[in-house]
Amino acid sequence: MTSPWLWVGFNLFVLALLALDLGVLHRKQREIRIGEALALSLGYVLLALVFNAGVFYVRGQAAGYEFLTGYLIEKSLSLDNVFVFVLLFSSFAVPPQYQHRVLFWGIIGALAMRCALILLGAQLMQTFHWVVFVFGAFLIGTGIKMLVMADAKPNVANNIVVRLMRRWLRVSDDYDGPRFLTQRNGVLHVTPLLLVLAVVEFTDLVFAVDSIPAIFAVTQDPFIVYSSNVFAILGLRALYFALAGVAHRFHYLKYGLSLVLVVIGGKMIANGIYGEKFVPTEVALLITAVLIAASVVLSLLRPKAGAEPPRGWIPGTAAAPQAKSPSETEVRR
Repeated sequence: MTSPWLWVGFNLFVLALLALDLGVLHRKQREIRIGEALALSLGYVLLALVFNAGVFYVRGQAAGYEFLTGYLIEKSLSLDNVFVFVLLFSSFAVPPQYQHRVLFWGIIGALAMRCALILLGAQLMQTFHWVVFVFGAFLIGTGIKMLVMADAKPNVANNIVVRLMRRWLRVSDDYDGPRFLTQRNGVLHVTPLLLVLAVVEFTDLVFAVDSIPAIFAVTQDPFIVYSSNVFAILGLRALYFALAGVAHRFHYLKYGLSLVLVVIGGKMIANGIYGEKFVPTEVALLITAVLIAASVVLSLLRPKAGAEPPRGWIPGTAAAPQAKSPSETEVRR
C-alpha cells in the first residue's frame, strides 16, 4: 500500500509545477509559440521519465513497467484531445493569447476529476472482481466505436454543454479579454471563453472514462494509475500548442488508438480469467508502442488527400485569428 505521505508529497509537487507554470512561465496573457511549446512538452516528458526511473528504483521493475505503460497509453490517448481542442478553438475563434488560460483551468478541473474517478475505480475493482470484465468489455466496445467513427468530426459548437449553458445563462456574443464573466448593460453575462472551458472539462470527462479503465488494465495500483495520468495531463497543454498546427496530418492515429483500446481491453479480460500475469505488462507496453508508432509513421508516409489545417489558420500560431465567437443563432443553425 502506498504511503499517504507519498500521495501528499506528489500532489504538492504537482501544485508547485502548476504554480511555476501560471506564476512564472505564463504570467502574462500571450500567444504560445511552437518552439516554446515543443521545449515545454519535451520537458514534461523528461520529467515523467525521471519519475519513472524513481519508480523503477523504489518500487521495483514491475511497478516501473506499469507506470511506463500507463503513461504511454494516457499520453497516446491525450493526442485525441488535441484534435478536439483544435476544432473547439477554431469553431469558437478563441484568440491565441487566451488559449493557455482555458487549457490551464481545464487541466485543474481534469486533475480533480481524474483523482475522484481513479479512487472510485480502484475501490470498485478491489471490492468486485467482475468489474474487471465490465471495464475490459467497455474498452473493447469503445475501441471498436472509435475505429468505426475515426473519420467523424465532432460538432463542438453544438455540444450539449454549449446548448444547456446558452439556454440557462446569459452569454455574451463576443470575448471580453481573458475574462470568463463580464458585465453587459449592468447585467452579468458569461463570455464564450467560459463556454469553451466547460466543453474542455466535459471532453476530458469523456476521455477519462475511456483512459482510466485502460490503465487499470495495466495495474490496479491507484498511485501508479494516478501519477501516470497526472504526468500525461500536465504535458497536454504544451502538446496542444506543439502539435495543433500539424494534428491534421496524423489521420491514422485514431485507428492506432482504437486498436490499443481493443488490445488493452482484451488483456484485461484475459488476465481476469487466467490471472494477473497471463498477459505481461511488457507485452502490453510493446504492442501499444508499436501500434502508436506505426499509425504515426503511416500517417506521414501516406498523407491524406486534401488535408488542411483549420479554417482561418495563421502560420506559426496555434489557432484561428481573433474574432467573435459563434452567436447563439449560428450555433442553433
